[in-house]
This record gives sequence, structure tokens and C-alpha cells, in this order.
Amino acid sequence: MIGKRAAYLAVLGLGATVLCPPLAAASPRRSLPALRPAGSGDVRIGLAGTGRRIIFNESVAQHARRFATELVAVPDRQLEPLIEVHARAQSLDPKLVKAVIQVESGYNAAALSNKGAIGLMQLMPDTARMLDVLDPYDPAQNLRGGVTYLRNLLDRFSGQVEYAVAAYNAGPGAVERHGGIPPYRETQEYVRRVLSLYRGDATLRVPAGLAYQAQKAFVVERPGQRTLITTSPLR
Repeated sequence: MIGKRAAYLAVLGLGATVLCPPLAAASPRRSLPALRPAGSGDVRIGLAGTGRRIIFNESVAQHARRFATELVAVPDRQLEPLIEVHARAQSLDPKLVKAVIQVESGYNAAALSNKGAIGLMQLMPDTARMLDVLDPYDPAQNLRGGVTYLRNLLDRFSGQVEYAVAAYNAGPGAVERHGGIPPYRETQEYVRRVLSLYRGDATLRVPAGLAYQAQKAFVVERPGQRTLITTSPLR
């Protein structure tokens, strides 16, 4: 019944829920990725204040992780080495990757946003195809694609972490059009949350204006090698 009636499926991203029309209303069918079992994030149905149904596919714990004010422990011990391997392969600080995953999905590999973003690092279908990710619900493939994409954004924005993070949320075109972090409330809050987790500073704020510069991230450049982004300068 739900599959025939709902105009949209569930539910991550900053909004965390998708409102569905009442059962009596006719809805056109949409072609969306199949919703995978969420493990501890079982699909649940609730009611909004307006009486509309809300479909969730994240657990209370996953929701709490997404909005935590500090980095949490990786909940699946099998993910820790995968994050390390893919981050190191792209010369990225694993801590930055963990911050993005935590804000994007709360480590919910079955996450599906209202915009169609999928999996741990919330890859859009077009981005997944571009990165040769055949199954974005597969944690290993999703991590490889998401970390590669983050690396590409860092290269595109000359190693400026805040711009790369903003582009991960709003798209690189938006960052280029605005000459920095776009003036979108969602994107500015996203950048603040990711960077506060990465830098261990829960009081971090993205100041007004677009010329926001990194304070605690170190960019290490070596001849013939990719730029390394880390919270600790290498000697």
C-alpha cells in the first residue's frame, strides 16, 4: 500500500523526514532507488502535526549520531578499516571523512534522502554513476565513491576544506558562482557542523560573508604528490 501511495520515500538529509500526502490523494508514481533494509534503522511510519504520514528509515541512534556535537565512535567495526583505507588512498584525513559521514547519514548505509541521495556518504545517483559506483548502498563502494568525490572537490578548490565541504552539499557550481560558501542556510549550517566535528570545536560558527578561511586544518603539499588535508601538520 505504501509503495503505491507515497509520492516520496524516506528520509535523511538535513530535514530527516519526508511528508507524504494523505492516502486519499492520488499521487503519480516516481522512479526511486529501492529502499534497502536499514538494519538497526528499521522503516517506521509516524504522523506529523498536520496529520500527514511521515516515513522514516533511520533509528533513534542514527538520528542522534547525525546531530551529535562531537565525533562519535564508528558504530560498525568493519567500517573503520574501510574508512582508513579509502581516506589514505586519496591522501585525506580519515577524521574529515568521518565528519562527513556522521552529518550525512549517521552511519546509516540504507539512508535515502528526499532528494535521492543514497548511503553512508549520500551519493546522488548521477555522482555515483560518474564515480563507477554500481551499488551506492554497498558501504565499500559508497565510501570509495564519496571519498574520491571529496578528494576531487578539494583539488578543484585548491585544498580549501570549507569550500570543498560546501560543494559536497550544494554542488561545486554553487560555490564557484558565489565565490565561496553559498548564502544558503542549509549549506552554511552543513559546513559549520562538518567542520566543528572535524576540528573538535562545537562552538565553531561560519561567519557572515563568503571569505571564510580554514583555521585548524593543515594543507601539506609535496612535490609530485597530492595535497594532504590533515588536522596535524606532518614533519
